[in-house]
Amino acid sequence: MNGTERSAPVVVGETYEVAIDAVGGKGDGIAKVKGFVLFVANVKKGDFVKIRVTKVLQNVGFAEVVGAAERPIRSSKYATVTEQEIQNMQPDAPTEHFEDTEDFGE
Repeated sequence: MNGTERSAPVVVGETYEVAIDAVGGKGDGIAKVKGFVLFVANVKKGDFVKIRVTKVLQNVGFAEVVGAAERPIRSSKYATVTEQEIQNMQPDAPTEHFEDTEDFGE
């Protein structure tokens, strides 16, 4: 192996919980583990499954579904506070009151 080649980050027999990101031209699902592409049969885009690696080639690997996986709870990518933080906020906190004038500092 020369300096430009790298070994696959997965090994035959290992299991992972993955999201199926896309479906390839032959109908297999495409998942990534540590940036390494794995083809998974009998899945569809958006599935979240537990897989076992069955074959590893230089640039891609193959895996089979061994069960369903719990979908990770994702909040909105735009959220700036978590639901827990919202629930812990104190209601009716005193707010500063400003008088509306047309003085403009004159």
